[in-house]
Amino acid sequence: MGFFKRIKEDIDVVFEHDPAARSVFEVVLTYSGLHAVWAHRVAHRFYKWKWFFIARAISQISRFFTGIEIHPGARIGRRFFIDHGMGVVIGETCEIEDDVTVFQGVTLGGTGKEKGKRHPTVKSGALIATGAKVLGSLTIGENAKIGAGSVVLKEVPNGATVVGIPGRIVKQNGERVTERLDHQLPDPVGDRCDRLQKEVNRLKEELKRIQEGEKHNGH
Repeated sequence: MGFFKRIKEDIDVVFEHDPAARSVFEVVLTYSGLHAVWAHRVAHRFYKWKWFFIARAISQISRFFTGIEIHPGARIGRRFFIDHGMGVVIGETCEIEDDVTVFQGVTLGGTGKEKGKRHPTVKSGALIATGAKVLGSLTIGENAKIGAGSVVLKEVPNGATVVGIPGRIVKQNGERVTERLDHQLPDPVGDRCDRLQKEVNRLKEELKRIQEGEKHNGH
């Protein structure tokens, strides 16, 4: 695809996703997500040429002006849309396919100092909502949706919807998942709540028996 066709495609994506976009002039001059993507393309080219300092400098300048940090080593496909964008962080070995949407505060990061592939792969059509954290060398499947504020530490299959901390699958291809699939992902917060509820129920039963015993003795 030619340079100007690619630019036009990027602008068209903004109009497709954001009803607040009113004119090409406004989009080109004021949309930080678009600016970050364009800057990343330049930085990534220098990164591939192994001009790492220049690539990193472009990345940091873009971060200063847009609030979006994309490592120049990240590989990003076509029609990538960053909505608002402030606080978005995308790691070095992240791979993002076509038609992916992310919102402000999203992190596509690593989990430590491991070498090699250490950031997520996001397949085509995925959507990652505000404040979600996707950590580690895992894959977010095609057309998957990650709910706002979720923390994803495991693979997400195609068409799945994930919510919570840690993220758990609640839908797949529009259908609620089975109990078996739900438990494939650990949920320590939910488990703790279940245990607390059982303890409260046990204490209530014990208190009820004590009260009934006192009434019986009073008679």
